[in-house]
Amino acid sequence: QVQLVESGGGLVQPGGSLRLSCAASGRIFRINTMAWYRQAPGKERELVASITDGVSTNVGDSVKGRITISRDNTKNAVYLQMNSLKPEDTAVYYCNAAVRPTISLTVLDVWGRGTLVTVSE
Repeated sequence: QVQLVESGGGLVQPGGSLRLSCAASGRIFRINTMAWYRQAPGKERELVASITDGVSTNVGDSVKGRITISRDNTKNAVYLQMNSLKPEDTAVYYCNAAVRPTISLTVLDVWGRGTLVTVSE
């Protein structure tokens, strides 16, 4: 009933920039925390950054200083601006959101299907 769709992935050279977008649709009363995770081949999924509905942010150590997470509550969207990309940033990036579909306190943990980011010459 709630879907997250990511966009903006692709191939970028080392040192380049990329902006990922994620939009939520469906039955949504409110979205609490939104986040980006990534999973590189052979590695576990890790948190890249998260942002609360009060726009308090948390950024992973491996990307600190190089990324900015932001959200637009009017569009139920979250963005990830990535700069100074490195080959080790290559991964599938997943959008995640804690969604309240109704006024009740029930929260759904929703994931997107992911978008591939490849950092290579």
